[in-house]
Amino acid sequence: MSGPRELLYDIPSIFIALGLLVLMLIAMTIAWLIGRRSHRNQSEEGRSQTTAVQGSMLGLLALLLGFTFSLGLSRHDTRSAAVVQEANAIGTAWLRTDFLPEDMRIEAQADLRRYTRLRLEAAEVSADQHQRRARLITNAEAAFADLWVEASAHAEAKGGPAAVSYAASLNDMIDALGTRDAAIERHVPEIVLFMLFGTFILSGAMLGFSSGLAGTAPATPVYLMLALIVLLVFMIIDLDRPRRGLIEVDQRALIAVLAGMQQK
Repeated sequence: MSGPRELLYDIPSIFIALGLLVLMLIAMTIAWLIGRRSHRNQSEEGRSQTTAVQGSMLGLLALLLGFTFSLGLSRHDTRSAAVVQEANAIGTAWLRTDFLPEDMRIEAQADLRRYTRLRLEAAEVSADQHQRRARLITNAEAAFADLWVEASAHAEAKGGPAAVSYAASLNDMIDALGTRDAAIERHVPEIVLFMLFGTFILSGAMLGFSSGLAGTAPATPVYLMLALIVLLVFMIIDLDRPRRGLIEVDQRALIAVLAGMQQK
């Protein structure tokens, strides 16, 4: 499964954050020069109005930042829950292979090991390795197809509660696969990120303009605030990239299931 092409996804998070920092500094410098020119001609009412607009923009910035961070974090949590759901579905199918005849059980368990290993490898492949990940997903789907053919043949030949129970566990597996792949492809809408970046740049410009009107250079806390904003942007983008970045989705549930399979 692959979602719509996104402009920002193929750019490393650190480059986006540094680019935003540079744009904010440029906007602040230009606005500071403009404010410095207007310093003598600006009335006290004009300065008060500028201060009010600056406060409103910083409030809007905080609102957008909190909303976007919450959205990125919730989607990261959804992906983590999807891993656990898929691991549970595979583990249930593995346990129910004990209900199968011995010859079929051995083959089904081998296919389940292969399927789980491929799903785990696909999760660890970086998002920019499109062909490798697509190949792993195709191989995993082929392994599942083998499992389903075996289960269908067994249900048709012998039937009974055991066959139905095993087939139901395979159905849960394919549902979990679809849910997890959909969660991986779901990101914070880029229009929200572009709006956030635009607000950041305008806020930097307002800070510079306000300092220029006051006849002073931007103070150290202003630069510290810009650095903090950029750090938060980096975290938001990194959270939104499940297969690319420093913050990764925890795969320990699948690893534990695969380790249990290999011990038997």
